[in-house]
Amino acid sequence: MKDPKEIIGRELPAFTTLAERGRLRFFAQVLGEEDPVYRDLDAARAAGHPDLPLPPTFLFSLELERPDPYGVLDELGVDMRQILHGEEEFTYHRVACAGQELYFAPRITDYYEKKGGALKFLVRTTTVTHQGALVAELTNTCVIRRLELT
Repeated sequence: MKDPKEIIGRELPAFTTLAERGRLRFFAQVLGEEDPVYRDLDAARAAGHPDLPLPPTFLFSLELERPDPYGVLDELGVDMRQILHGEEEFTYHRVACAGQELYFAPRITDYYEKKGGALKFLVRTTTVTHQGALVAELTNTCVIRRLELT
């Protein structure tokens, strides 16, 4: 594996996307979300939203649509069998709604190791904005474990 410390601070390809109402409704249903504000447009508008609001973790689903989502791992020579999901962290600044164009700007923000290098942690932070206004900051930690091949 190439030295991941060399890519700390690197900006990854930014992209824009829209959250479509049907996907939001399906996501809310899968989560078991019973609040009608996430499924019913009239309920959302009555609650003061211009459209269906995005459920709290939906931004992570949209982030998975970024161009070449595994490009950095490929560049580092990481075997995909080594990858574990570490953690997700969300900091919200405003509510995003269906039909809003959201701009995602990801960058690599940290790298560290534990257990004598057996576990390597690559941290990506993504800033999400709508019309220049900060919507959220998403932090994803990817764990790269040493793969013992026999």
